Amino acid sequence: MIGSGHGFSSGGHTAPMNEINMIPLIDVMLVLLVIFIITAPLLTHAVKIDLPQASSQPLPEKPEVISIAIDEVGRMYWNDVPMVQGELVVKLRRAAAQEPQPELHIRADKQTRYQLLAEVMADAQNAGIQKLGFVSQPGAQ
Repeated sequence: MIGSGHGFSSGGHTAPMNEINMIPLIDVMLVLLVIFIITAPLLTHAVKIDLPQASSQPLPEKPEVISIAIDEVGRMYWNDVPMVQGELVVKLRRAAAQEPQPELHIRADKQTRYQLLAEVMADAQNAGIQKLGFVSQPGAQ
């Protein structure tokens, strides 16, 4: 780098710079200030539109779910609580009178006789239950 003009070849020592040149920093700040002054009003400009009016109603209350489980020997459970003979009809009538009416889910063992399931469905229909469903477990094919 001989003769490049950086002072390396001359052997003379230059003094370190004592001051920072603030002019370029001030120029950049003034340019940014002008940009922000110009763009700030554009950010607050709102577009006027006429939105449609909608009336909202509360969602209907989700009904309670009653689970009737029947094991392989025919014992019945109301929400996993054992029932005695004849108690099913009374509980179904009481459930049918509730507002909103609960959903009835029947879970039966695969060995349960169809006759027992048909009797439970008939009792539910006679009591006035509107929603009845069967719960099953998907098996491996």
